Amino acid sequence: MSNQTDTVTIGNSNNILLPILSAGLMIVFAIFVLNRYISSNKIHFFFWGTGLLMFSVVSLSEIYLSMQWNRWAFFFWYFFGAVLNAAWIGQGTICLLLSSKWLRPTITLLLFASSTALIVMLQTMSLLDVSKFDNTIIMNAQYRNIMPAPLEGGIIRLMTPFFNVYGATSLIGGAVWSAYLFWRKSILPNRVIGNILIAIGAIIISTTSILTRIGVSKWWHLGELLAAILLFVGFIFASRQTYAKVSKNTAMFTRQSVVDYTNE
Repeated sequence: MSNQTDTVTIGNSNNILLPILSAGLMIVFAIFVLNRYISSNKIHFFFWGTGLLMFSVVSLSEIYLSMQWNRWAFFFWYFFGAVLNAAWIGQGTICLLLSSKWLRPTITLLLFASSTALIVMLQTMSLLDVSKFDNTIIMNAQYRNIMPAPLEGGIIRLMTPFFNVYGATSLIGGAVWSAYLFWRKSILPNRVIGNILIAIGAIIISTTSILTRIGVSKWWHLGELLAAILLFVGFIFASRQTYAKVSKNTAMFTRQSVVDYTNE
């Protein structure tokens, strides 16, 4: 009995400590990025910063749900985490990579899909089975027991894959492509490193999420924290000013590059 109690206590401690670290880091990260938006008025910073704030809300909700049940903490955890988070961060990358003619339709589609998801999620809230909640189990591993199946009213569960695939593909694909462009031109190595770190961070959070959904949940909080660290460090690397002299052609490429994270 003593060993079992110690195990539960350690598990609860990790369920609180690691999300606190993730939330704190993401709040600082979000403020950093949104400050870039305010100073530059570039729309990709807005979507990145908003998505990172959602990440913070998810971590804070995890902390609360590791102690006790709250319907709206669950709402914030699922809606901002499982549904919107990845897509909004990914939209920031889309805004950076694509030409201006694609921005309006992609942003309009995301806002419409997000609004629709909000309505569906609110309708689902009255169908939650609170009796299945267990605060010793991380939410990623038990939310299916709490939410109704799609055929029983949990339609929101059918919508989440589209948001997640869109977000993960945009963020990972965009970071890898950006790193490749700078590597091929042999310029700005800090942005090559930064984009690689961003891609690795996105892959880690996607992988741990998949593992949790198939029953391997012990790595979730650690993966969440590692992803937060790598994304932040990667962004810092990619946004560093570089003062090295470059040729006219290289300078032209830099100005037109799809990974201009700075306020130039």
